[in-house]
Amino acid sequence: MIVVLKPEAAEKDIEFVSEKIRKMGLKPHVSKGEERTIIGAIGDEALIKEDQLRALRIVEKVMPILKPYKLVSREFKPRDTLLNIGGVEIGGKKLVIIAGPCSVESREQIILTAKEVKKAGASMLRGGAFKPRTSPYTFQGLGEEGLKLLQEAKKETGLPIVTEVMDTGDVSLIAKYADVLQIGARNMQNFQLLKAVGKVKKPVLLKRGMSATLKELLMSAEYIMSEGNHEVILCERGIRTFVEYSRNTLDLNIVPEIKKHTHLPILVDPSHGTGKYDLVSPMSKAAVACGADGLIIEVHNNPEEAISDGDQSLTPKNFAQLMKELKPVAEAVGRKL
Repeated sequence: MIVVLKPEAAEKDIEFVSEKIRKMGLKPHVSKGEERTIIGAIGDEALIKEDQLRALRIVEKVMPILKPYKLVSREFKPRDTLLNIGGVEIGGKKLVIIAGPCSVESREQIILTAKEVKKAGASMLRGGAFKPRTSPYTFQGLGEEGLKLLQEAKKETGLPIVTEVMDTGDVSLIAKYADVLQIGARNMQNFQLLKAVGKVKKPVLLKRGMSATLKELLMSAEYIMSEGNHEVILCERGIRTFVEYSRNTLDLNIVPEIKKHTHLPILVDPSHGTGKYDLVSPMSKAAVACGADGLIIEVHNNPEEAISDGDQSLTPKNFAQLMKELKPVAEAVGRKL
């Protein structure tokens, strides 16, 4: 249920209505627009006393949210969400490009790669310190040492850090080092983990599960936002289909479709979406053309010797070339790099 307040509503009025909602046993979530303030009443809608809310002098109208996801929906917040992360805006006209290796392997590797992607125009640095791998015998990441190396790379370049969190027990540790907490595809429906990152004041990059529907992705985002963290970024990273020529099928249909349903920004990961470095460039351009708010791309200083995902990693040289080629595509759809 959403409660729309009259234009003259002051802070005391917002708090008054919010307290009424709390007394009904629901959580109030405030969304302030340019002309109206909307308060979402989140929880069991059977508890809502609509007549009491409509009777309040400052309330303009009370409306049900028809979608199963509430805070995520455009009904709750019609305007696009803009996030500012260390001076990098996500969701605006300027595309955000997140680049870096799959895994942090060494000090030399991460700092060299960070400097190269910064020089080419990347706005944020990605790198895994804790790695979810299909085999228990493959490299699992450097752990906290990897986080410290990411921090060092940030000091060298100024690039905010995006890194993955896999376990509820690691959330507070990773939040000390990272600017954005990434939830990987395998954990998109790890609801305890979603609740845990929803309780911290750090933006969350939520990747779509490899077999997840649009609704399931948005419901996972709802888990995070229902805990109080409204800084959520969605990410399309490919889904599993019958094709054999690529690692996944990059479902770019979801980008314009998802913008109909939610105010949250959405990025595209063409590296995991294809699994092949020679497909990353064309699919990056396609992602920008269809309305993505940015890209997350794997870049390694020496892909042939990468411990993980070398097949889908660009070299710094190829990444720099891609950045040049993306500019006219961005301009053609009213965006910029």
